Amino acid sequence: MLTIVLHDVQEYGHAIMLTYQIALSFFGIAIVLALTPGPDNLFVLMQSALGGRKAGLWVVLGLCTGLVGHTTAVAVGLAAVFATSATAFTLLKLAGAIYLLYLAWGAWRSHGLNKGVVQADTVQHKASLVNASTLYRRGIIMNLTNPKVSLFFLAFLPQFTSPLRGSVALQTLSLGALFMLATLLIFGSIAIFSGAVGVYLQKTPKAQLIMNRIAAVVFLGLAIKLALVSR
Repeated sequence: MLTIVLHDVQEYGHAIMLTYQIALSFFGIAIVLALTPGPDNLFVLMQSALGGRKAGLWVVLGLCTGLVGHTTAVAVGLAAVFATSATAFTLLKLAGAIYLLYLAWGAWRSHGLNKGVVQADTVQHKASLVNASTLYRRGIIMNLTNPKVSLFFLAFLPQFTSPLRGSVALQTLSLGALFMLATLLIFGSIAIFSGAVGVYLQKTPKAQLIMNRIAAVVFLGLAIKLALVSR
């Protein structure tokens, strides 16, 4: 189990782990970064508007799980492969772009519910139409297939680590956990807000159709952006 050490001076053999100052400053920066508009929070926004807050929260949990993979990759040095290998970078981003195109096609073909009036409790449980495991997996894939996240972590996390404070790998994992917490708080808030608004927008088939069309365009835009991204 990952333990984040936040003591000003904590001896572990010859190691001194993260200080309060470093942890708090890093967490503050992570909050700001999570608030900055980007593919992930836009993805959460649209999924929550389409499926309700529960759907959005499952996607958020998937995105945070993906961050575990990126953090681990940085800790063991795998992210350096994507930073130096053009082939690996291209394959990963194309996989992500193709998946987003698949989501765009699914959203475009979806016409919502056929009933003229959708009951509030039906809307609130619309996440059941796309089960939780699918939404959770969707978040993981969305995050892991974005090589820019690995490159960002590779450039960002080491700035807050030091061999003088002990295991750099453990420090990296601790920072990754703090980043995930910030992401969970901000993205979770987005999911709850967007899901609440989506309840009202989904009460008519026409509104549902418009939302699905918008989601399809957003997913298409994200796919194109990811496909064109460079190192």
